[in-house]
Amino acid sequence: MTAPAPAPDAARRLLVVDDDTLVRAGLVSILTTDPTLAVVAEADDGHAALDAARRHPLDLVLLDIRMPRLDGLATLAHLRREHPALPVAMLTTFADEEYIAEAVGLGALGFLLKSDAPVELINAAKAVADGGAAFSPRVARWLVRAEATARLQRTRTARQAVGELTPRQHQLLAALGTGASNAEIARRLHLSDGTVKQYLKVLFERLDVTNRVQAAILAHEAGLVAGTDGEP
Repeated sequence: MTAPAPAPDAARRLLVVDDDTLVRAGLVSILTTDPTLAVVAEADDGHAALDAARRHPLDLVLLDIRMPRLDGLATLAHLRREHPALPVAMLTTFADEEYIAEAVGLGALGFLLKSDAPVELINAAKAVADGGAAFSPRVARWLVRAEATARLQRTRTARQAVGELTPRQHQLLAALGTGASNAEIARRLHLSDGTVKQYLKVLFERLDVTNRVQAAILAHEAGLVAGTDGEP
């Protein structure tokens, strides 16, 4: 289903997807009070949303999470494959942590509660359509807490891994964290280039990483690099 009115040339073109007709109508009514927003299409499930996205040039998709036939998260995954540059913001009636994490992981640039104030919905739609990100204040607070928890866990994991290294491996990892090349590491530790390569191979296996970038990140998370302490 689509809205018949064409978008003004300067307006951001929106697709609003929600299986509840009244909720969808309310969202459209709120969004179109701003002259810079134009709802050019509507859909009541994921399949209709994908069809609308194929037929209309869009600047933003506002996508309900819970829908029949094809839910919002599955629809988001399809949209990311078919239209990787198209901004998508998720709509829901509650801040569900599992949905937030999955939606962000799938590439959603916003996560908005339908109960947000009209001005918040409008400002968020503009921000995401313009290439930014926008989250309901309640969702933003959850994301901050989740990131802090994740960083703390990464720090603990990194420090545990480092604690199991030999003194020489500890030195190698610290050097990697500074971005040092093999030649620089060899000079610092008074080793040959060949020995450094062999030691790094063993170190990567010990840390279960595949390259020096991953190892350097772990060094930072463990607080081995000057100016970092690994704490969130």
